[in-house]
Amino acid sequence: MTCSIRSKPMAGVERVAPIVLAVGLTVALAGCNTTQPAQPTQMSAALAVAAAGAGSDRRTALAWAERYRANPNDPEAVVNYARALRAYGQRAQAVAVLEQASIQHPKDRGLLGAYGRALAEVGNYKRALDVLDHAHTPADPDWRILSAQGAALDQMGRHDEAQRYYATALRIAPDEPSVLSNLGLSYALSKDLVRAEATLRRAAVQSRVDSRVRENLALVIDLQGRAAHAEGLARADLPAAEANVAYLRQVLAQQNGWKEPPESEKPVVTAEGS
Repeated sequence: MTCSIRSKPMAGVERVAPIVLAVGLTVALAGCNTTQPAQPTQMSAALAVAAAGAGSDRRTALAWAERYRANPNDPEAVVNYARALRAYGQRAQAVAVLEQASIQHPKDRGLLGAYGRALAEVGNYKRALDVLDHAHTPADPDWRILSAQGAALDQMGRHDEAQRYYATALRIAPDEPSVLSNLGLSYALSKDLVRAEATLRRAAVQSRVDSRVRENLALVIDLQGRAAHAEGLARADLPAAEANVAYLRQVLAQQNGWKEPPESEKPVVTAEGS
C-alpha cells in the first residue's frame, strides 16, 4: 500500500508533504468520549454526492455504504465504507465510523488497521501510534503497520525511531517500494540527503512503484541543487513540486530539531486502501 501526506491548501495552492505512508492501529476505547458518526442514511447521501461521476468506483462505494447502513456492526462493511469515505475526502467521518466499530470489535486487526490509517490521515499521530502498537504482535508482525508507525513517528520528528521501524518492515518485505520511499524521506528529514537519494533510487527501480516514489526522488535531488535533473526525472509527476520542495526545505532548515507547525499547516494524511 502506498499513501501520501498532504498539507492543507494555502493561498490557493495544495502543498504535498513528501512522505509515502501506510498505517494501521488499535486502542482500548471503553470509557472514552467518542465522536458520534452521522446517521448512515446521511453518510450514504453525502458519499453519493462526493462520488458523483466516478463510474464503477462510485457504484462500489455506494454498495458498501448500503451494506454498512444495513449492518453497521459488520467489520468488513465498516472498513470498506470508511475506505470509500476517505477516498472522497470525508476523513473525519471515516474516523468516527471506525472509532465506533472498534468499540464493538476491539480485537479485529483489520478494522483497527483501517482505524489507524484514518487517524493518521487527520494528523492524530500520537493516538495512531498508541493504536498501532496493538494492531499486530511481535510474533506476527505486519510490514504495512510497521511502515505506518514509522511514518507517524517521522511526522512527529522522531526520525531515528522511524528508521528502525522501516528497517524491520524491510526485513519482512525486502525492497518494498512504499517502505523504501518512507525510509528515503526519513533520511531527507534527518538532513542525510545522500542516503535519502540512494534509498529512493532503490525504491524507484522496483517493479511495483508509482509516481509518488519518483516525486520523492525528484524532491531530494532538487534539494541537493540539481533542479534540472529533478525536473527531467519527474516532469509529469510533479504538479506541486515547488510547494513540496518548500515544505521539505522548511523542515530541514529547523535550527533546534522538530518544531510543531501551526495548526493551519499541519499535514493531513491521505491513505489508499484499508
